[in-house]
Amino acid sequence: MVTLLLPRMILFGETARRSASMVERNAATLRSAYWLVMASGFLEPVLYLFSIGVGVGSLVGDLTLPDGRVIGYAAFVAPAMLAASAMTGALSETTFNFFGKMKFMKLYDGILATPVRPIEIALGELAWAMIRGNIYAAAFLVIMVAMGLTTAGLALGAFAAAILVGFAFGGLGMALSTFMRSWQDFDLVGSAQFALFLFSGTFVPAESYPPVLRWVVEVTPLYRSVDLIRAITTGAVGWLQLADVLYLLVLLAIGLTVAGRRMGRLLCR
Repeated sequence: MVTLLLPRMILFGETARRSASMVERNAATLRSAYWLVMASGFLEPVLYLFSIGVGVGSLVGDLTLPDGRVIGYAAFVAPAMLAASAMTGALSETTFNFFGKMKFMKLYDGILATPVRPIEIALGELAWAMIRGNIYAAAFLVIMVAMGLTTAGLALGAFAAAILVGFAFGGLGMALSTFMRSWQDFDLVGSAQFALFLFSGTFVPAESYPPVLRWVVEVTPLYRSVDLIRAITTGAVGWLQLADVLYLLVLLAIGLTVAGRRMGRLLCR
């Protein structure tokens, strides 16, 4: 048994170490302008929360959830903003930045001259993207707790869910980036991201849509993310949230698998 497990444990340790070296490389190249970009990415969902969740919410009033509970509109919108923030942070790093390093800077071609493998590059870049997404999520949750939109205990659970959301969208972003031919192709990604933001139960319950459109909305990754985080922050976790978690885990696995294989084909030719 030891002879079977030991080589795998060593291999896993080497993979983790090489992936961590990618994170160290990205941290070493940080510039002051990067923090301004991060600040803008955090402010966007906060402004949406105050303008729509609080401003429009004063006109909308309370909402009734499918289980019959009544919550304020700001408490309904805030978890969706958190999920959208996690998505935005992860996609920002794993689409534009990832594509630039791979296609134009040719950074990964040089890295592959070392023992680092394509899947380890993908894991390292995903871990780096999660650092950005987690900063967004943690800061946003502090605001939610301060506004009384959730409790500190539920916020911890929501933070764990936001990490999973970031991983899932990060893997998806890297997979999509390997199919992009030019910067113009990212217009499609931006359009899809904005459509998800608007039609994922973000501002209105999915039950408000016509039956056919509701089915489309409920199978999108951002809706499943919103449903998971909203259930946690409102204290309504049930068996459906297990399906949300499994959905996001499958999305992560598919994204990483596709990204690793595509990178191997593109860079190891």
